Amino acid sequence: QLQLVQSGGGLVQPGGSLRLSCAASGFTLDYFSVGWFRQAPGKEREGVSCISASGGNTHYDDSVKGRFTISRDNAKNTVYLQMNSLKPEDTAVYYCASSTIPCAVVPGLVPRSDEYDYWGQGTQVTVSS
Repeated sequence: QLQLVQSGGGLVQPGGSLRLSCAASGFTLDYFSVGWFRQAPGKEREGVSCISASGGNTHYDDSVKGRFTISRDNAKNTVYLQMNSLKPEDTAVYYCASSTIPCAVVPGLVPRSDEYDYWGQGTQVTVSS
């Protein structure tokens, strides 16, 4: 069965850090871009970050630039999202997804959400004191 399995997340105080993981099962992530999305209650899903298949290109939404870092370990078939300096407005369900469309090989050009094929199950991140 082809799937992305997420782990990490939870409750953290403002200013704290969390790391999300996204592991592929049943296929190798080596040839896929991977993106992270989030959806807060009552809001539409938004793109947070993506990383190219090689890991050499990344893209961040302005709202997380300088605070979040996306990375990948193809040997472990896993992509990570390190989230630092978390704010209450980062509270959302976070999803990872894989795409055959390149991420940021051309700066700013990233896959649309409908161009992602496999999605993780989602993980809750809550930033609150």
